[in-house]
Amino acid sequence: MRGIVDRIVAPFVVDRRVLALAGARMADGIGNSFLIIVIPLYVTSGVVDGTTFGLDESMLIGVILSLFGFLNSSCQPFTGQLSDRLGRRKPFILVGLAGLALTNVAYVVAETYVSLLVIRGLQGVSVAFIVPASIALVNELATAGDRGGNMGVYNTFRLVGFGAGPAMAGAVVSRGPYALPGGLAVDGFEAAFYVATITATISYVMVTVLVSDPASTVANAGADLSVPVFDRSGPTLLDPIFTLGVASLFMATAIAMFATIQPQVNARLEQGATWFGLQFAAFIIAQVALQTPIGRACDRYGRRPFIVAGMALLIPTTLVQGFLFSSSLMFVARLFQGVAAAMVFAPSLALAGDLAGEGESGSKLSVLTMAFGYGIAVGPLSSGALVGFGFEMPFLFGTALAVIGTGLVYTQVEETLETTGSLPVVGSE
Repeated sequence: MRGIVDRIVAPFVVDRRVLALAGARMADGIGNSFLIIVIPLYVTSGVVDGTTFGLDESMLIGVILSLFGFLNSSCQPFTGQLSDRLGRRKPFILVGLAGLALTNVAYVVAETYVSLLVIRGLQGVSVAFIVPASIALVNELATAGDRGGNMGVYNTFRLVGFGAGPAMAGAVVSRGPYALPGGLAVDGFEAAFYVATITATISYVMVTVLVSDPASTVANAGADLSVPVFDRSGPTLLDPIFTLGVASLFMATAIAMFATIQPQVNARLEQGATWFGLQFAAFIIAQVALQTPIGRACDRYGRRPFIVAGMALLIPTTLVQGFLFSSSLMFVARLFQGVAAAMVFAPSLALAGDLAGEGESGSKLSVLTMAFGYGIAVGPLSSGALVGFGFEMPFLFGTALAVIGTGLVYTQVEETLETTGSLPVVGSE
């Protein structure tokens, strides 16, 4: 029995602070992804009123949800750079989690569209404090030999939370109202907002008790925190971190286009919402299953092969979705699209972490997280605009981005690890 347990936990044997941080991000991910389902239901429930700025409900929902992504991504470079200058990560994570907890409970008293916009915007800013500091902390607690594995574990837990939230949210809302002691009751929406608040609070407590900044972070607070576009000293034209950021933007855009065109997908494949939910979840399933093993593998075999192969796999898995007429084949295509993303994400963060100097992790790695966030926001807008020209057009656009991204990482990104036997070392050191 002990041998079985050891094999199960072996992939997650990392610094306890990384594991605690990953667990905390899983908890807040559950609560934050709750809102992706709950907010549209809340807007259309009749509880909210006030000015709609001339927008219909569907467009207003899109603005509210997109505002989070754009503010989150736009603020990440600033919070990442500030955490580098101060040489502190934990306080930024705590500020962000506290902001999430407060804004989650604020939804209970939000009764106008304007208040929803303000609250969701503040949540985007709050998460911008969490993401760069968390990734930087994982990077600084890792070494060249286990950086990919640490990034993989962190992303696996975060994605589990993100995937579990939407699955739970609908049930929480639909089963309300809930009776409380003393004759009190809360409806389904209030219960969902309270659940999101509790998960953020749990994360806050976990980080407070179990996570600490390494001494080297304070000692090596960065001075030059710029991220150049061009590689001024290396053999390539573009800076590799900037290149990985562009590739992450293209990858996220190609992946996120699927969500907006649910009616068109269901009509083309003659399927219901259940099949679409499975196809949407297939991407996350692949990510959860593969982030950690791919992260471990890139520590042994190098970062670049996985990134290039993942971007190349993104090309056919995106293109084929525009020409399928089978629900099961669409599920398979989305699953392999998730495999492609898993091959890119953790190795890219690990490679950028290899290149980041002491005290620069927040600034450098926020380029990738910011770019990915922008892609998640841009993808749905792109597909919504392009699908009117034909069902295949969003996927052709995503394929073109994948082709460009593959070319960029193949020509502009070099390996950072050199292997001596089975021992990987940072090649630039």
